[in-house]
Amino acid sequence: MNIESDFEEIIEYAHFWNWLPDWQIAKKIYTEFPDSYSVLTPFAYAYLEEVIRSTTSEYGKEIFDENGKRKWRSVGSNLINLSIKENNNNQELVSILEEIKRYFKPSQPTDCGNNRGSVVHGYMHSRFWDKDSFEKLIQDIAKISKFAGF
Repeated sequence: MNIESDFEEIIEYAHFWNWLPDWQIAKKIYTEFPDSYSVLTPFAYAYLEEVIRSTTSEYGKEIFDENGKRKWRSVGSNLINLSIKENNNNQELVSILEEIKRYFKPSQPTDCGNNRGSVVHGYMHSRFWDKDSFEKLIQDIAKISKFAGF
């Protein structure tokens, strides 16, 4: 695939009300301003997490513990692992999720404040993002998009 078809694949499966208009704008911005990857990367990571969440039982509802107290939803590696567990009968999706794990890693004591949610964009300062890493992220989002449970 190329970046144009990757954006189209994402747009094809994006939630009509919540994400589609934003992806259309993101595509337009990136097409007109290819150096915009640094401002579009956090948006793409947020969407990636939402797509993963949409493949789990946590999507679209509050989560409560056995005492009826509200629980935090899974994030980062825990979210990926939940999706793999709940979709173990879908090897194509599991394979994509295994690849996407590289975007998530546990916090380390040396993260020094750059950690935002155990996601790679939280470990890598935005000045180190580049066009290739952004386009790879878009390609990976395109791969998982058809599994979105919106």
